[in-house]
Amino acid sequence: MTAQANASPSDAPSSEVYQGQFGEFTITTDDRKGVVVYRAGLAVAAVSFAIGVGLVLWQGDRAIAMSLLTLLFGLFSAGLGVSLLTIHIYLLPLHRALQAFWAVGTVSAIALAFANSQPLALTVYQQPLTLFGIGFTFAALTGIFFKEAFCFNRLETKLLTPLVPLLLLGHLTGILSADFERVLLATWAALFLVFAIRKIIQPIPPDIGDKSVFAYLKQQRTQQVS
Repeated sequence: MTAQANASPSDAPSSEVYQGQFGEFTITTDDRKGVVVYRAGLAVAAVSFAIGVGLVLWQGDRAIAMSLLTLLFGLFSAGLGVSLLTIHIYLLPLHRALQAFWAVGTVSAIALAFANSQPLALTVYQQPLTLFGIGFTFAALTGIFFKEAFCFNRLETKLLTPLVPLLLLGHLTGILSADFERVLLATWAALFLVFAIRKIIQPIPPDIGDKSVFAYLKQQRTQQVS
């Protein structure tokens, strides 16, 4: 979702006027703060996920690693939740669906953590059917990857969009070898970090999108209700 300015679509003062599909608009300080929060949430999620994958692949103290993974998943999920709260998506039903996916996955993760004495990661690994619950969290993440691939044509998100469901469904059905799962997991973590870093250095206005479209869609919803 990109915004075009009359001069330059880079980080310009909030008084700059942008030409949208349904009229002109300006970008406010609150708009920019929302993008910063969105990117910060992605960064927290990406770093937490990468550290967690490192612990999974690390051949050290397994008990300590498994215990830390629950905390890291909590940070990952929290960061993802913040991003889903502040992401700009034109289609409101899609936005709400991704938030609902995250909520289902989060509730499932909490239930699994309290229902089992062993660490959460070990429960999910040994009982693949738990992905029917906690997997919704990763479905929400895949939705973000798809949105970013569609809007910004980023290579890493084009790769992550099919990679995430491939790994999860492969583990669920048992068709992937353990070695191949580790390769996919490491690739996921690396590409997720690349994505988060590139978002940090990306100009802010493109992440805000065309505010005239949001205004138009809101007006259409209001008219339908009335």
